Amino acid sequence: MYSLKKIAQILGGHVHGDEAITVSRLATLKNAQPGQLSFLANSKYLCELKTTQASAVLLTKEALALCPTNAVVLDNPYLAFAKVAQLFDKAPKAQPGIHLSAVIAKTAIIANNVSIGANVLIGEHVVIADGAIIGANCVVLDNSSIGKYTEIKPNVTIYHGVEIGEKCIIHANSVIGSDGFGNAKDEQGNWVKIPQIGGVTIGNNVEIGASTSIDRGAIDDTFIGDGVKIDNQIQIAHNVVIGENTAIAGSSGIAGSVTIGKNCLIGGQVGISGHLSICDDVMLAAASNVSKSIDTPGFYTAAFNARPHMEWKRTSARIFRLDKLESRVKMLEKKLQDDK
Repeated sequence: MYSLKKIAQILGGHVHGDEAITVSRLATLKNAQPGQLSFLANSKYLCELKTTQASAVLLTKEALALCPTNAVVLDNPYLAFAKVAQLFDKAPKAQPGIHLSAVIAKTAIIANNVSIGANVLIGEHVVIADGAIIGANCVVLDNSSIGKYTEIKPNVTIYHGVEIGEKCIIHANSVIGSDGFGNAKDEQGNWVKIPQIGGVTIGNNVEIGASTSIDRGAIDDTFIGDGVKIDNQIQIAHNVVIGENTAIAGSSGIAGSVTIGKNCLIGGQVGISGHLSICDDVMLAAASNVSKSIDTPGFYTAAFNARPHMEWKRTSARIFRLDKLESRVKMLEKKLQDDK
């Protein structure tokens, strides 16, 4: 339970109303009850602000006039919400120690205050730094390393030769360092597997969502920069390079040897073709397909919104007639030119 005065001090805001009011949990504007704290970060929810039952709201000074209750006024309510949510986070915390069922190679180096859960397998020459947490049923194979205070959630598989930095989070069922999709055809037309001899290097403060796959490099490492945030169920192929503080939303797929710059925002279900380069500060709208490199910062989109089925059939038919229409226009232009 925190007073508004304390919350304002932590967040660097100021209280409008009763600073002695206390709040015990967070809630949405719509569902909040007395004793709860909410926030307004999107103007779409101004109508819910007007009727909220929250004891206090995090908001900007521009929205203050519409607030019927106490408020903590600051410049960035969404960032404030992220910070205050940490105060109310009740997720269970792992305690240091090694479960009796864990299997750890003799050559592994395990630092102090590490938590290793049930049925964990730690391979040869693995290095696990201070304060790291390895959840139940995880596998960390030979010559990999995990940095200080990094948390590996249950059922994660980390292949050999993977380097993970400090203060990272890797969520359940993800696979780091699996083989990239490399094959060549022989004279008979049969596929010959190309061994993937690179690794994966992950920087500090990286978060990787559940059931995400990051392939190892074919020769050089696949590289994930500091501060990158990767959502659930994402495929990152071999030798991809992702710059610092880029965020990628769920179900996106990035083909091999793509380079993505710093501070990019990639929406859900985006597909990026192989061997492309995307510069810093690019935003890709959800469901966009990227088939050419992008060298200018900005917002890009390449998708059709859902339409009624019959309307889409008519639109689709017109699209497939564009080539013929273009040819006719060129013929007419040529005829007009010849007639001059």
